[in-house]
Amino acid sequence: MEELYAVIMAGGQGTRFWPFSRRAQPKQFLPIISDKTMLEETIARVQPLVPPSRILTVANQEQTNQIRRLCPELSEENLLVEPQGKNTAPSLLLATATLYLRHPQAIVAALPADHLIADVERFQNKLIAAAAAARQTGHLITFGIPPTFPATGYGYIQFKQPPLYKIQGESFYEVAQFKEKPDLETALQFLQAGHFFWNSGMFIWQAETFARELAEAAPEMYNYWEQIILALQSEDFSKIAAIFEEIPAISIDYALMEKASRVLMTRGDFGWSDVGSWSSLLEVWPADEQGNAVRGKGLLLESSGCLLFSPHKFVALIGVKDLVVIDTPDALLICHKEQDQKVREVVKHLHQTGKKELL
Repeated sequence: MEELYAVIMAGGQGTRFWPFSRRAQPKQFLPIISDKTMLEETIARVQPLVPPSRILTVANQEQTNQIRRLCPELSEENLLVEPQGKNTAPSLLLATATLYLRHPQAIVAALPADHLIADVERFQNKLIAAAAAARQTGHLITFGIPPTFPATGYGYIQFKQPPLYKIQGESFYEVAQFKEKPDLETALQFLQAGHFFWNSGMFIWQAETFARELAEAAPEMYNYWEQIILALQSEDFSKIAAIFEEIPAISIDYALMEKASRVLMTRGDFGWSDVGSWSSLLEVWPADEQGNAVRGKGLLLESSGCLLFSPHKFVALIGVKDLVVIDTPDALLICHKEQDQKVREVVKHLHQTGKKELL
């Protein structure tokens, strides 16, 4: 599919993987899943379908410098620099506008740089079908992840049954609405209802469809779209920087997907994880019979359900349960696995107390 382009959103800060993840080395630039960085894994996943000439990244200047070193196969014109991080809507406006000017019929697959896909072949087949759906139907397309438990950390997609389209063997459902991250009781109701899937944060659209939906559903964002188009045509980066000063910091979900009238969802049943916390790696890294996962040097005696990361020194855990232990040269994290989302509070504290050397 020659009109298919991949836009890799690589600008996140990765604070939930502190102390391994730092401001200069966020999660997407770390070898968390394998010996490759998560960004390299993401690019390798799409390369059989999309050559390097049609792979774009969006990140800040410092991160783009890292991408240039990690991925020399990507062309310089495809390394898009966002003047400042303002969530996914501004970055995807910039990327889609760039492709719109090159090829209005371009199909954009907007993909986070730091997700895990276990079944790569299945993902590739579904991406091809989603791209075909974007071209044939004129809808915005998203992958919904069939929920396996009542998660309160994910947004949900409510969809209508039966499917509206069947394209290349895949069913595409009309999206009724996007739902915020629920409390536990609501998440249980979603799970029992059967027509609520997790929001994967992956989107596919034709560039001209994106522009049309912005104009119809989000006119305030369409105004910025028009400004970005003019700035790109003038090749004046200072104009892009000025637009990013004014544009709201907002996700593409809030800015467009929740408002658009033509949105389809297809099943993302390809072994997805957003790898959103240290404890999520207990399902990714190899584990022993007691459910302990170790990366580095360590010994666990009479312990279960623990995650240990210690590449620099030997660490022994004895008689403990459900702990996350992350050792780095200048910081040590120990927490219960059910409390690992609060790592962001540690990062916030370090900001507030001026401990920049630990950020």
